[in-house]
Amino acid sequence: MSEHTAKTPIKMWSGRFRGPLDPFFDQWQRSIRFDWQLLPDEIAASRAHALALEAAGVLTASETSQIRTALSEILVEFAEKPEEIFGHKDAEDIHHFVELNLVERVGDLGLKLHTGRSRNEQIATDIRLHVRARIQQLRSELAAWAGALLEQANVAGDAAMPSYTHLQRAEPVLIAHWLLAYVQMLLRDVSRLDDCARRLSYCPLGSGAIAGATLALDRSIAARELGFLAPTSNSMDATSDRDFVLEFLQVLTNIALHASRFAEEITLFATAEFGFVELPEAFSTGSSAMPQKKNPDLAELIRAKVGRIHGAAEAVTLLLKGLPLAYNKDMQETQEPVFLAGAEAQNMLHMLAAFTPALEFRKERMRAACESGFLNAMAAATYLVHKGVPFRKAHEKIGNAVRYCLDKQCELNELTLDELKKFGSEFEADFFPAITLEATLDCHDVTGGTARSRVRQAMIEAQALVRALMHETEVSHASA
Repeated sequence: MSEHTAKTPIKMWSGRFRGPLDPFFDQWQRSIRFDWQLLPDEIAASRAHALALEAAGVLTASETSQIRTALSEILVEFAEKPEEIFGHKDAEDIHHFVELNLVERVGDLGLKLHTGRSRNEQIATDIRLHVRARIQQLRSELAAWAGALLEQANVAGDAAMPSYTHLQRAEPVLIAHWLLAYVQMLLRDVSRLDDCARRLSYCPLGSGAIAGATLALDRSIAARELGFLAPTSNSMDATSDRDFVLEFLQVLTNIALHASRFAEEITLFATAEFGFVELPEAFSTGSSAMPQKKNPDLAELIRAKVGRIHGAAEAVTLLLKGLPLAYNKDMQETQEPVFLAGAEAQNMLHMLAAFTPALEFRKERMRAACESGFLNAMAAATYLVHKGVPFRKAHEKIGNAVRYCLDKQCELNELTLDELKKFGSEFEADFFPAITLEATLDCHDVTGGTARSRVRQAMIEAQALVRALMHETEVSHASA
C-alpha cells in the first residue's frame, strides 16, 4: 500500500476538522450497526458507479475491472458475516466499510471510486435497491399464502359456514367463499407493492450531494446496470426523497392488517363458543397452569405485529415531517423501520403460509350453525319477491314469520304451510325447497356471490392469478 494511502484519514470527512469526535458521540451517531444490511445494495451501486466513471474517463477499463472484482470479493467475504461488518472498529456506515475494504484490496485505486458521488446519493440508491428486493420477497410470500388459502378452499368444496355482520350470524356462505375473500386482499397487496416498486424505480446515482455530480457522468449507465427505469429527474429531490420508504411501510401496514383480520377470525373460530376450527398443535402452545388449554399463539402474535409495522410507518412519517431540502442526518433514522418492518412482514407471511394448510375446519358444526338462527331469512324474502311481493313487504312478512318462530322455538322450514299463509297468501309448497341451505347459497347467483357455481368459477380465476404470480416470483428469483 502506498505512503499516501497509509496516511489517508480514517474518517471520510475529517480533512476540515482539527480534533477528534467525542468518543461516545462517535459511536452513537454511526449507522453501521443497522445499515450493514445494505451490503449487497452498496456493492451493486458501487459496481454500477465504476462503469459510469469508466465512461467518463476517470477509470480505465483495467481499473474498472479491478474495482468491480474487488467489490464482488467483499460481498462474498462478508455476506454471511454481519458481525464483522457492524463490529468494524473504524467504519461509520456501510459506505465507509466498503471503501475501507476496497482500499485494502486495491490500494489508492479504491479511493478513486468516490469521484463524482456523495454518500447522500449512495444511501438514497441503496435504500431503493433494498426496498425493491424486499418487495420481490414479499410478493413471493404473499403468493405462497394465497396458494395455501386456495388449497384450503379446494378441500372445503361446497361446505358452508355462517357469515357475520356486526359479529352476528347473517347468511350462509361457502367456506371457500370466505377463504377467497382473503385471497382478494392479498392480490390487492401485491398490486400495491407493484405500484411502490414502479415509483421507486429511478436511480439517484449522479445526483451528488445535492446539486448533481460535478463530472459529466452518463447517469443512464448506472440506472441501466441496476435495473432502474431511468435516472431521477432532480438532484435535490433524489437525495431527499423518502416517499417510497413511507409508501412501502404503508403497504406493509395494509398487509399486516389483512393478516390480522384473518388471525382474529381464526382466534374466534377456534374458541369453544364457535368450535369451527381445530388449531394445529405445531403452531399452538398450552398453559403452564391449565392443562386443558390449546392457545392460538400464532394468530395472536400475528395480530400484535400490526402495531410494530404500523408504528414503523408512523415513525417515518414524523421523521419526514417538516424536513427542509435536501439531505438531513434525520434520514438515517428511516432505515431501521424499513429493515424491521420488512423482516417482520416477511416472517409473518411465511408463518401464515405454513399455518393455513394445517387448519382443520369442523364442517359439520359449521353446517349446523348455518341451519339454525334464520340464516335463510334473506332467501325466504327473495322467494316472496319472485312471487311479485315488493321487497319491503317481503321483508316485513318474513320478519313477522321469524318473530312467530322465535315464540314457537322453531325454524322457518319447520312451519306448516297453513302457518306460513298467516303471513301472506303468496306462500306455497315450493317455499320449503327454496330455503334449504343449498338453495340459500345458490340464490346469491351473481358475480362475486356465494352461489356454488359462482364460487367454483371464482376459484378458477383466483387460481390462475395466483399461479401467474407464483411464476413471476420464480422467474424473478431465478434472474436475481
